[in-house]
Amino acid sequence: MEKPTLENLTEDLGFACLSGKTWLSRTPQSAYVSDLLSDVMGKARNGMIWVTSQVHKNIVAVASLKELSAIVIVNERPIEKELLEQAEREEVVVLASNLPAFETVGKLYNYLDGRC
Repeated sequence: MEKPTLENLTEDLGFACLSGKTWLSRTPQSAYVSDLLSDVMGKARNGMIWVTSQVHKNIVAVASLKELSAIVIVNERPIEKELLEQAEREEVVVLASNLPAFETVGKLYNYLDGRC
């Protein structure tokens, strides 16, 4: 079975795309959940989706450095315009989920594993 693109995933799971619409054709490999930047830098792999509640500009730098397919920000956190502008410059897709991390990750797991 072919893995879904970020565009498919965004539409099917009801996420909002806040930046990086140009790069929604990426195919995420899996996901990583953490609010610790050092943890993501050490453990996340290229192509993963990063789920976090962090909303400062450093998340864009980490996602770019690790070549992650996207960041999903959870819990309806307010996101500064500067973060989204930096994400566009660094070709980082930023998605938003109105759900808590637990529910967002559950949906992502089932979706990427082909269970829904």
